[in-house]
Amino acid sequence: MIRTRCASSGFFVEICPMPKVSQRGLSMPASPIRKLVPFAEGAQKKGVKVHFLNIGQPDIPSPKVAMEALQHHDVKVLAYSHSAGFATYREKLVGYYAKHGIELTASDMIVTTGGSEALAIAMGSIVDPGDEIIIPEPYYANYLGFATATGAVVVPVVSRIEDGFALPPMAELEAFITPKTKAILLCNPGNPTGKLYNREELEHVRDMALKHDLYVVADEVYREFTYDGATHTSVLNLKGMEQHAILIDSVSKRYSMCGARIGLLASKNVAFMAAAMKFAQARLSPPTFEQMAAEAALETPDSYFEEVNREYCKRRDYVIARLNAMPGVFCPKPSGAFYAVAKLPVQDADHFCQWMLESFDLNGETVMMAPAAGFYTHAELGKQQVRIAYVLEVADLERAMNALEAGLNAYPHRA
Repeated sequence: MIRTRCASSGFFVEICPMPKVSQRGLSMPASPIRKLVPFAEGAQKKGVKVHFLNIGQPDIPSPKVAMEALQHHDVKVLAYSHSAGFATYREKLVGYYAKHGIELTASDMIVTTGGSEALAIAMGSIVDPGDEIIIPEPYYANYLGFATATGAVVVPVVSRIEDGFALPPMAELEAFITPKTKAILLCNPGNPTGKLYNREELEHVRDMALKHDLYVVADEVYREFTYDGATHTSVLNLKGMEQHAILIDSVSKRYSMCGARIGLLASKNVAFMAAAMKFAQARLSPPTFEQMAAEAALETPDSYFEEVNREYCKRRDYVIARLNAMPGVFCPKPSGAFYAVAKLPVQDADHFCQWMLESFDLNGETVMMAPAAGFYTHAELGKQQVRIAYVLEVADLERAMNALEAGLNAYPHRA
């Protein structure tokens, strides 16, 4: 306690000093995916059914083999695993990646607590405070959080909704490289856009990375989800990238196991993996039961993914058709993942999304979306945009689109 005299009253008062949080903590961005949760909870308390299209939480059942591994285990002591994860799991992953033309050994991999930890470890291993990472925007909002936590600077390169979020010309991208640039970070297929970069685009990125001696960090957690005959190309498929490519992966979306929190960090660069292992050892090990489930999930038959892809393609086609049929709405057709970014005829999508939860319902139903401004460094570029995750059955998506269309017609602040 500090005792001091009040200047206005002359009385002595006691002040309790408070420790301050760090500037880094104050700088951490809020999640555009979860920031409106209190308003969704408020709507639910009023009896309104909320269709959650704000977050990539699939309703697809997790593989039966993974769930059975948890139900029928014989673990007597829930012990730490190796800091790099179960050797048996990593050995089986060698076979999984080989099926996708990616040559890795078990020693090239570190199992992580979700893809998020893989990204955090990767950034901690390649950047120092003030170093720069080039990221096409809009980008997965947590990239900025991970960069802030490590003191790195995100250098955004704008990709535009009118161009289907294609990468800008390489000369334009290369102009952002400075002596402080350490890496280019890509999400392929993309979150939030659903954009799938083709081999030619990735080869241009490779050539630029080799020319300037940069890492390419590739977030490939949606690898299985490509549509219309398109195929996914990994950065590790590209010749010459052995020392420059860093792969981020996860079971969350692939097997609809978001709560399992098992990811992967992989690279052929021995020095990078040695640095990453120090971070992995500092948190001791990834979770044990979740690794058991993830290892079992590798036995999932190809028919599972074929069925899931057909379902997501059906959902995508329905949502994109409905959106583009609404007056003033524009949404490019995504070629991967299960997200779409739409431009709405509103002045401020953030306010509109909150209004949909606070002040509007259609026959007792409304929809929750993620305001897209939070996926941009240049927030004004996404001011009229939302990200929609088509992770519900078509019948539910129909009711969600009905609510969105009616909400747009009733909203008082249209553009």
